[in-house]
Amino acid sequence: MPRIAYVNGRYVTHSNAMVHIEDRGYQFADGVYEVCEIRHGYIVDLTRHLNRLDRSLGELRIAWPMSRNALTRVIRETLRRNRVRNGLFYLQITRGVARRDHVFPAEGTMPSLVITAKSTDPSIIARKNATGIKAITVPDNRWDRVDIKSVGLLPNAMARQHAKEAGAQEAIFVDADGMVKEGAATNVWIVDRDGTLVTRPAEHGILRGITRTTLIDVGAKLGLKIEERKFSVAEMLAAREVFITAATSICFPVVSIDGQPITNGHPGSVSQKIREAFFDVAEKIAI
Repeated sequence: MPRIAYVNGRYVTHSNAMVHIEDRGYQFADGVYEVCEIRHGYIVDLTRHLNRLDRSLGELRIAWPMSRNALTRVIRETLRRNRVRNGLFYLQITRGVARRDHVFPAEGTMPSLVITAKSTDPSIIARKNATGIKAITVPDNRWDRVDIKSVGLLPNAMARQHAKEAGAQEAIFVDADGMVKEGAATNVWIVDRDGTLVTRPAEHGILRGITRTTLIDVGAKLGLKIEERKFSVAEMLAAREVFITAATSICFPVVSIDGQPITNGHPGSVSQKIREAFFDVAEKIAI
């Protein structure tokens, strides 16, 4: 069965899904996106994803291409047409198509909307959770507004490539003061020596991850002590556990950073407990 994409009002085969060469997302990275997990036929945390989408659009002064209810219907239809039971959808909204000019196009220019969906193999994620992943640290060279989930991801892509070349799966951005910010496509957590769950506050320095937000609810349900505060690379390397969170993976334990093992170099128990409890707490909306 061919994959189906939604592109500006039409459902088309994935191989024929195209946007105009003067779409501002293509020429200026002038757009935003969301990625949302599908598990056992349910969309996970859709409300929070759409709330963040609304914030990102507002920060960049891009209009919604349709109502929120209509967008939800299109998301569901795209998932149904692709028969996704476990997987994800990717949603991107740009400022639209206009003659190339740095200033915004004329008022009334229609935003562009693209939605794709694909199935994934849950066993791959299970294997990574069982063994853990490796990470490297890199200097943060991104623009200041990483709190907006924009499509301007070249520094993130370069960081992930550096990780791959180092035999790792994630790159962790570090600020000029040696404090941990976030992963190239994830939020970073540690379990400190006192057993406290720690993550950096979600201000302008990092993206407020949806999985990160739900995980705070999960930690509270499990009775874990949680602190939102900055922590250094040195503290991260000395932590009892390190893990990363994202919608596509939920919670991956990190067992090595810059070639140095975390504790005994094996996944810890806290990340496992969080992962097992996550879907009981997360919002689930049937496709």
